[in-house]
Amino acid sequence: MSAKILRGRVLTFVDEPQGADDNSAYRYFEDGAVAVDGGKVVAVGEFNEALKLALPKAEVVDHRPKLIMPGFIDTHIHYPQMQVVGSYAKDLLEWLNTYTFVEEQRFADAAHAARIASAFFDELIRYGTTTAAVYCTVHPQSAEAFFAEADKRNLRMIAGKVMMDRNAPEGLLDTPQSGYDDTRRLMETWNGVGRLNVAITPRFALTSTPEQLEMCQDLARLFPDAYIQTHVNESLGEIAFAKELFPNLPDYVGVYEHYGLLGPKTLLGHCIHMQDREIELMYETGSVAVFCPTSNLFIGSGLFDRQRMKDGNVRIAVATDIGGGTSYSMLRTLDEGYKVLQLRGQRMSPLESFYMMTLGNARALSLEHSIGTLEAGADADIVVLDARAVPHMALKMEHVDTLGEELFLLQTCGDDRVVAETYVAGEAAKAGLSADYPHP
Repeated sequence: MSAKILRGRVLTFVDEPQGADDNSAYRYFEDGAVAVDGGKVVAVGEFNEALKLALPKAEVVDHRPKLIMPGFIDTHIHYPQMQVVGSYAKDLLEWLNTYTFVEEQRFADAAHAARIASAFFDELIRYGTTTAAVYCTVHPQSAEAFFAEADKRNLRMIAGKVMMDRNAPEGLLDTPQSGYDDTRRLMETWNGVGRLNVAITPRFALTSTPEQLEMCQDLARLFPDAYIQTHVNESLGEIAFAKELFPNLPDYVGVYEHYGLLGPKTLLGHCIHMQDREIELMYETGSVAVFCPTSNLFIGSGLFDRQRMKDGNVRIAVATDIGGGTSYSMLRTLDEGYKVLQLRGQRMSPLESFYMMTLGNARALSLEHSIGTLEAGADADIVVLDARAVPHMALKMEHVDTLGEELFLLQTCGDDRVVAETYVAGEAAKAGLSADYPHP
């Protein structure tokens, strides 16, 4: 890992903005620099002789006038669903049964899993995402392929083998015991290796029997620091089915409560149709509600109520949810998130959006000292953004006068073209990507 100083306009958050004018929530340097060495941030500040002394022999990479920020973080995404994106269906359950479960059966083939894992990381890097919480399939080889490729690229990733033993095709079912054994083996093989963490991943209550959820609870006891990820309250049909399957439990979040799966490292995807008790329970346990706007709009599941969650002091993250989601871009995701909240009568400033996709999501993952920030000692996962990369955006930039206006333009109109470079542990990763994926 070579030492370098990245020069440009530097932005990093130190706290959650309380509005569009909360300048205390971030640090911004008009002619700034980030010194990186050994995969870590060594220093950040104004570009001057004092900062250069931190790494006197480092290469200076001049990104001016582009914007340098921490790499983006995606807290809920399914890598096996790359070839499911843009599939037409009337609702969640039809979409799962018609497309997703069919596609995921292909991941019994380790070669296919390896090909898609490579394409998946290419796509994340192309869009500036350097960390993600990821669902594999029920097949342990899908997770092995994922972790092997992530480790090769030195990426910080969280992922788990999906566990489901009912209400899915035969080719996607494990058993309570095999799901436990496979996840434990992954924990013992990959958790803590490089920059990787393994998550306990029951897909959702609809596809796990009580016996399997008990096995998940056993895993959570065995690995008390492990991440747990699943889905809850995404659609009304799903909620009704969960009530049929667990008639003696008070609500959907209550299923995960009953089996001891809630806590500060629990990521609950969607959280749209919430009961008051469920919100209180998430606050009490520190569990995280993951807002997936492009997916919720595309599948027609509903509109996330961010203000209600904030009023309940629930921790909130944001995510693409590929392949129900429609873009790998956290910029596009927050653009749709802004629109969802507009429909709710709730405002989200551009400062809040960029906080959410960096430090906010890092806090949701309990990784705020490692990622989502450009403070000294953090991982040197960095994105460089160019608001003039697209002609119509360059035209608009002629009348952009403030940082907030620039951020909002990036969020509203940006895509992979505005990502000038993505650094993974201090090394440029986007420039070498191929424009095409190899054929199977």
